[in-house]
Amino acid sequence: MFNFGFSDLWLVAPYTAAFRKARSAVGATEVLKAARVTDDLAEAMGEASLVVGASGTQGRVQRQVRRSLPDAGHALRTHLENRPAALVFGSEQSGLSNEQLSYCDWVLNIPTTDNCPSMNLGQAVALCCYEISRVSRPVPELKTPTSISAIERHRVLEMLIPILEESGFIMSRQHASKLLKIRRWIGRLRLAPADARLLMGMLRQIDWRLQRDKQ
Repeated sequence: MFNFGFSDLWLVAPYTAAFRKARSAVGATEVLKAARVTDDLAEAMGEASLVVGASGTQGRVQRQVRRSLPDAGHALRTHLENRPAALVFGSEQSGLSNEQLSYCDWVLNIPTTDNCPSMNLGQAVALCCYEISRVSRPVPELKTPTSISAIERHRVLEMLIPILEESGFIMSRQHASKLLKIRRWIGRLRLAPADARLLMGMLRQIDWRLQRDKQ
């Protein structure tokens, strides 16, 4: 990351012993020393209004738009001209799970040979950072309307899910699968800030009425 001008690193539930050792090692970059740690992926995405998962998708049902480098680099570079974005990588062993991908707007794929589709995590990060910072260029026609941040989307989800549970739309046996679908749906809406405020107001009113009727 530091080689290519990126400095805002979040780590979600890292292996503590290895991270502590790497962070304190002689020669550790300022990026690693300043890295922030959380157990919550939504918190790590923070104010990013575009979230891109970097992951192979072999053997999976394709749920999201997939872009390969260099097209993905141009789209990210365009967004980064005036808005924050997050690029999410999974663990080296298993990549990003379907649940983690449900937080992402689309998936970035690095073209590799079919005989060896998986990449070392550090190499994948370096290649993506190089592509975005050195090769990609802003493309005006790829610019998207202003939308709410990832953490604001998560707040919408946190308010919506209890209401859907209370209404019977989400049953306990299907909770996990419904949650993934609804999270992806909220992402696809690309809510403008004013629309998000309107939706949150509607949800608060519905929740208030449901709670009052229970008394």
